[in-house]
Amino acid sequence: MLCLVVALTAYLLGSIPTGFLFAKARGLDIRTVGSGNIGATNVFRSLGKPAGIAVLALDGLKGYLACTVLVRSVAQAFGAAPGVADREGLAIIAGIAAILGHNYTCWLGFKGGKGIATSAGVLISLLPWPFLIILGVWIVVFCLSRYVSLASVSAAVVLPFATGLTGKSPLMIGVAASMSALAIYKHRSNIQRLVRGSENRVSFKKARSSTASNG
Repeated sequence: MLCLVVALTAYLLGSIPTGFLFAKARGLDIRTVGSGNIGATNVFRSLGKPAGIAVLALDGLKGYLACTVLVRSVAQAFGAAPGVADREGLAIIAGIAAILGHNYTCWLGFKGGKGIATSAGVLISLLPWPFLIILGVWIVVFCLSRYVSLASVSAAVVLPFATGLTGKSPLMIGVAASMSALAIYKHRSNIQRLVRGSENRVSFKKARSSTASNG
């Protein structure tokens, strides 16, 4: 019962469509501009840098809070005092549920973002050292290519290996591999555009609408 409540609550937390709400507050449906994605990159391109950074931070916070504050709060509400292994298991459930909530939000017909920021928040809580490794990969690839999608996919590919190299358990390697597979799957249209050479690069000169996005 505790696991189910944690999963459902974390899903609802992750399902808060931050990018959609930011755009709606400005009278814009983010799904009708740029790539149509509700994630931070499309918000950055369509609404500008401050909005994009805010959405990025809040989407990441959803993942982090799901694995930490939410797990503790639900356990306390049930009068439970889970051990270390049980807390880790609940945090994994909460993290995966929050990512799924972001990617498939029930408030927008189960169509959401691509989960990169929310996954980052989960990784900061569960796998901080692997997160730092893939953050470095993301920065290097992005700086060289200026493709957010390529940087995100590259980081996702490296994640399971980074998790193994930092000495994490087979369970955590499996969790990392699952997160990686989901991130790559959500970027399948970006990968197709990258192969065709039609994916848009990020421009730092001026935020603008785009036909391709991550987030």
